[in-house]
Amino acid sequence: MELTPEILERITLLKAKYDAQGQDLVAYLDSLLYSRMPNYWDYVQVYTLLSLQKTYTDFPDEVVFLMYHQVTELYFKLCLHEFQQISDRKNLDAAFFVEHVQRINRYFEALTKSFEIMVDGMQREQFLKFRLALAPASGFQSAQYRKIEIHSTDFIQLVHKDHRSKYSGKEAISELFENIYWKEGATDIETGKKTLTLTQFEDRYRDEFIQLGEQLRNDNLWQCYLRLSAEDQELPQVIHALKQNDVNINVNWPLVHYKSAVRYLQKDKGDIAATGGTNWQKYLPPRFQKRIFYPQLWSEVEMAEWGKSWVEAVLN
Repeated sequence: MELTPEILERITLLKAKYDAQGQDLVAYLDSLLYSRMPNYWDYVQVYTLLSLQKTYTDFPDEVVFLMYHQVTELYFKLCLHEFQQISDRKNLDAAFFVEHVQRINRYFEALTKSFEIMVDGMQREQFLKFRLALAPASGFQSAQYRKIEIHSTDFIQLVHKDHRSKYSGKEAISELFENIYWKEGATDIETGKKTLTLTQFEDRYRDEFIQLGEQLRNDNLWQCYLRLSAEDQELPQVIHALKQNDVNINVNWPLVHYKSAVRYLQKDKGDIAATGGTNWQKYLPPRFQKRIFYPQLWSEVEMAEWGKSWVEAVLN
């Protein structure tokens, strides 16, 4: 084979690259001689992925339930990847900010649209049986979703609305964490005690969440927005991307879960408890939580009506 000028140029560039790192180019070229060509199934690790569906019962629709949640966690990982790119960016500008926030928006929009798989894709009778084998596990325990929340906003916005006014936001994250909004969703309705779902979750992730909150105190998405120039902060596309992010995560996503809960857990003579004992009737509807990442971008009327019309549409 003829060594064309293009090939020689690439070799020269590679040699410069490896010399700069104190590496031997010849050794790396030798490795190419002995390595095998990649293929799709190894690169994607198809067989590993397909081996991860370990159900707890023999009901066929549990496979649907399990695989959908696994896909969801992969989308969450993509979201966290985008948050990290934004926070790591030096000289952050509007174009980069909007591009990556909109990626997060598209991931959540894909998840929200695909949730019909959960709403209409399982037999109710099967779900109500296999779910019993999953207690006290609950989607409430998705650590990646909690990390998405922490990446999105100042930690004070995650404090339960009934306690938020007691804080300035400058307190230690460990102090704010004690009143994080989602704890109420896994507190026993009758006794007021923490459910096993919550104690398991806190035991496993409390320190990790607090550490992440401190790490992102000046580096979450809202703080990244404030790093933009004054002109960039006022751009309609920047504000739209953030507001859509707020709606996707705090309205649309919990509400499709609420729709699913109504479909499977609501009945004429009372509601069926969730597997982890979570209080889904109060935890899921946004109009009860008033969880808003970027209140500075919304009007008082918009915040007062947060999620209300959607919830009423589900119930009626």
